[in-house]
Amino acid sequence: MKISLPFRSLLVAPLLGAVMLTTPATAQLWHSDQGDGTYRNPVLYADYPDPDIIRVGSDYYFATTTFVDVPGITILHSKDLINWTIATHVVPHLDGMPQYDLKQGNAYRKGLFAASLRWHDGTFYIAITPVGQNTRIYYAKSIKGPWRYHELDRVAFDPGLFIDDDGSAYIASSYNADGTITLLTLNKTLSHVTGAKKIYYIKGAEGSKIVKRKGWYYLFNAIPPRMALTVSRARSLYGPWKTHEQISDKTGGHQGAVVDLPDGRWVGFVMRDSGAIGRMTNISPVFWKDGWPVWGTPAAPGRVPEHAKKPIDGFPIAVPATSDSFSKPTLGLQWQWNHNPDNSRWSLTERPGYLRLHPTIADQFWDARNSLIQKAQGPRSRGTVKLDITHVKPGDRCGFGTLGQYSAQLAVGRTPAGAPTLGMTLTEDTIEGPKDIAHTTPKAIQGNTVWLRTALDFKTDKGHFTYSLDGTHWQAIGNPFPLAFAWRTGTFQGEQFALFCYNPKDSSGYLDVDSFTLDAGPG
Repeated sequence: MKISLPFRSLLVAPLLGAVMLTTPATAQLWHSDQGDGTYRNPVLYADYPDPDIIRVGSDYYFATTTFVDVPGITILHSKDLINWTIATHVVPHLDGMPQYDLKQGNAYRKGLFAASLRWHDGTFYIAITPVGQNTRIYYAKSIKGPWRYHELDRVAFDPGLFIDDDGSAYIASSYNADGTITLLTLNKTLSHVTGAKKIYYIKGAEGSKIVKRKGWYYLFNAIPPRMALTVSRARSLYGPWKTHEQISDKTGGHQGAVVDLPDGRWVGFVMRDSGAIGRMTNISPVFWKDGWPVWGTPAAPGRVPEHAKKPIDGFPIAVPATSDSFSKPTLGLQWQWNHNPDNSRWSLTERPGYLRLHPTIADQFWDARNSLIQKAQGPRSRGTVKLDITHVKPGDRCGFGTLGQYSAQLAVGRTPAGAPTLGMTLTEDTIEGPKDIAHTTPKAIQGNTVWLRTALDFKTDKGHFTYSLDGTHWQAIGNPFPLAFAWRTGTFQGEQFALFCYNPKDSSGYLDVDSFTLDAGPG
């Protein structure tokens, strides 16, 4: 019989060998909805970057970047733009290069990013440009798929898909090193490019999005060199365009656009770089002045509010799923794999009620397939896993930790004589590649059941590990480790929780994961 994880355990001081008992309360994870008709930003305290949000009837859909996380292109759903749950993932498998299978190297910071989501005449469309490949247009009648795609004959960086009232389809694209905005015309099935024209220039522009309102076309562009957002407008898609500055990371964010409400009001969405947690999405009231959108309210214009009235009332608090007992035959939507998984090396059915991870062959965590990941949550989050290590073999490194600019691994293993051990390794990804910068000597532990805990604090950008042999008494291991975000190194994502199991050699061992529980820790 499975026993659920203790939900009320105290986060101990990060001193090697410290032992503490449980306390009666833990803090709640972040809720944007305050339960009184108001909300606070960010709407999701986690790494959901490059947002594109549309309305279909009374439903809102939010497409976000996933890089090499598989399945790719996450889409969230909301009824009020504040309370979001995960609706689906679009791309089940990354293709086009062996690195997506962690062969001949890795593909961190590649994959899928800056998707553009639109709906027209009963069909959802997503424009996406996989790194190193031509732009694709995915399409489906239902947001949950099945999704198919057309591949175009060229690359459109950060493609901004737009479908006009008459069904004519276009892609706006620009790359900040140039700033020239090109408009591609598509055929009726969105399967071919039929024309291309340079329509405007904004120094540093990328992340184009087009919205139409009252006969005007509004072109939103991120300006990464200045961490700013601009909006341009014209009566024709081909211009002439006139540009207004909007906001920046100092006042709310630098990549996004606006979406309409059923009653004619408008709301803005924008991404903001937010340190080790990654890039978070803010939602803002928008009002119109002289035909231009203004972020914020008339009383406080030009900035995204930290706290505001909900755009739409009447819907309950909702958040993306996190904790998991692995009692279903499929993984929850909160989980993704780091690169494409080897599906022969994991199972939810070999031992029902458990996630079984067979070791993949790798010399280090950074190159190991089948690391199962989930977004860390802020401002603090604490993941706890209960493991059955009965069948872990000598040489196996299986456990729980983080994946990111800094990857901290709390791994169980066995001595050559078969005694179970536990040790910590901290790796930093650098320009030269991943480097181990700290580790503990594996220590002997007793028994075949162990709880591992990873606690992350994004206010201090520190994390630390504890473990338990009974689910009640917790002991720290290793020193606190740093949390960080970068785009030239690391994963180009905020820190993520990771379950892993690998071995430099072929192994007949395996790890059984009983459950994963996420909370905010004490406080």
